[in-house]
Parts: sequence; C-alpha cells; structure tokens
Amino acid sequence: MQPGYHDDKQQLVMRLKRIEGQVRGLQRMIEDDTYCIDVLTQVAAVSKGLQQVGVKLLDEHLQHCVAGAAASGDAAHTEALVHEATKAVERLLRT
Repeated sequence: MQPGYHDDKQQLVMRLKRIEGQVRGLQRMIEDDTYCIDVLTQVAAVSKGLQQVGVKLLDEHLQHCVAGAAASGDAAHTEALVHEATKAVERLLRT
C-alpha cells in the first residue's frame, strides 16, 4: 500500500529541499552575526514551511487513508485512523 502523499511526493521533496536550504541559510546568518530580528524572521519562515508540509501530509492522510478505511466499512480501523490523525494534529499544534 502506498502512502497517501505518493502522488505529491515530488512536490513535498522539493519543499523539504527548499526548507533545508533555508536552515543552512540560518546557520550562515548565525555564523555571520546577522541581526537578531533578521534571523528570527527566517526562523519563522522555516517554521511556516514545515507547518505547510505537515498540513499537506495530514490532508493526504485524511483523504487517502481515513477515507479509504471509511469506504471499506471497517469502523474500527476508521476510528483508529481518525484517532491517529487527531494525535498528529495535537503534535503539530504543540510546535
């Protein structure tokens, strides 16, 4: 079984590579003694990018995995996946 994000895998990889570059940029900013507020602005941008990836993964999980379980009529599996998604949302909100 393929993960729900399979069709968007390339897009997600590209986003993560962009975020990786931003993190390397943050490291250079710190090494170069860049003004605090400028660094914080970039930290916020990286955080926002990761949140967007997380939301996309959650959306794909709901549309693919949870909807698939619901369509199969397996109530226990559907309930377990919904609970799992709820826990994932809780983790996303904590960050």
